[in-house]
Amino acid sequence: MTFEELYAYLLQKFGEEVITGQDEQSSPKAILVDSATIVEILSFLHEDEHLYFDMLSCLTGLDNGPEVGTMEVIYNLYSIPYDQSLMVKVTLPQDKLEIESVSSIWQTAEWHEREVFDLLGISFLNHPDLRRILLPNDWEGHPLRKDYQEQEYYHGIKVKY
Repeated sequence: MTFEELYAYLLQKFGEEVITGQDEQSSPKAILVDSATIVEILSFLHEDEHLYFDMLSCLTGLDNGPEVGTMEVIYNLYSIPYDQSLMVKVTLPQDKLEIESVSSIWQTAEWHEREVFDLLGISFLNHPDLRRILLPNDWEGHPLRKDYQEQEYYHGIKVKY
């Protein structure tokens, strides 16, 4: 199935309120999805016999900057039997950085979501163990945010050298 066929298939199934657009400049090509339906969409992509995206290759976050006022959660999917890749993007407003966890679909999402939470501060609702994964629990801020200000000291140790 080509990207155009896949996009039309999803648009017909879910409508423009849920499938909000596409990004043909990304690699692989991406569909843009409303954040409230992420579990429904990704479950469908995983379970539909014509698609079967059985692998979550990567889940990451992106800060679009304070001037834009949004962040993104990006899911890179792969279908082993159909040898097809797909990117799914969700945009979140800076004042509501939360989205449902997809760890019920792919267990590997547990670690990916913890990393995005730790470095960008995006919360994954209904995650089984959402806590920092790379930084100490009492670290201040989220280092991959564009407005991040590194703390000068951590437990009396100078952070910057």
